[in-house]
Amino acid sequence: MRLRRVVDLSRSIGPDTQPYPGDAAPRISTATTAADSGFNAVRVELGSHSGTHADAPYHFLDDGARLDELPLELFTGPAVVIDVTGRDDRSPIGRVDLAPWEDQLVSGTVVLLHTGWSAYYRTERYFDHPYLAGDAARFLVECGVRTVGVDCLSPDETPHGQHPGGEWPAHRAILGAGGTIIENLCHLEYIDFPRPWFSAFPIRLASDDGAPVRAVAMSWRD
Repeated sequence: MRLRRVVDLSRSIGPDTQPYPGDAAPRISTATTAADSGFNAVRVELGSHSGTHADAPYHFLDDGARLDELPLELFTGPAVVIDVTGRDDRSPIGRVDLAPWEDQLVSGTVVLLHTGWSAYYRTERYFDHPYLAGDAARFLVECGVRTVGVDCLSPDETPHGQHPGGEWPAHRAILGAGGTIIENLCHLEYIDFPRPWFSAFPIRLASDDGAPVRAVAMSWRD
């Protein structure tokens, strides 16, 4: 097999990264310069859930697996892109919306929910993304899916403005099954080839709850 194409699905991390409500934006400052020290380097300050990142079960569950306890196989595998574009703000994605892809929802498959909401990145509307309803999240888990990616802030509703936080049913279903959630993906519309292979390995950050990833989709030539 030969690699034919790679699609970058990751947000850059820096001062312009849109944070989750209540989180601080990452900060990058000069650590050394070539003129003063002979080499250039920067100092980075960021949260464990900055940019495109992975959630570990411990993020929501005190007895859940920490990030470095998860098998690396969770962060790579064949992907199914589920098109749920064209939806209203804060509309639920239910089990019925997943039905056209049901025969592909098997153990080891990565589910990527393409809401189209990445188009609103760095705007107020980005907070008002559609969300995965509890019944749909539980259905994915029942099918054996343990890795779910979204092109928005969260698979659950994001609390912001007039919308208070909820009970996080999607997080609790997926992470409760020992899975992982990849958030803030982008460019899912560029996955226009069959049988994409997904990869989103987290950096080995000394963090129990999550870490940034470099997410990509790959097309292989047989």
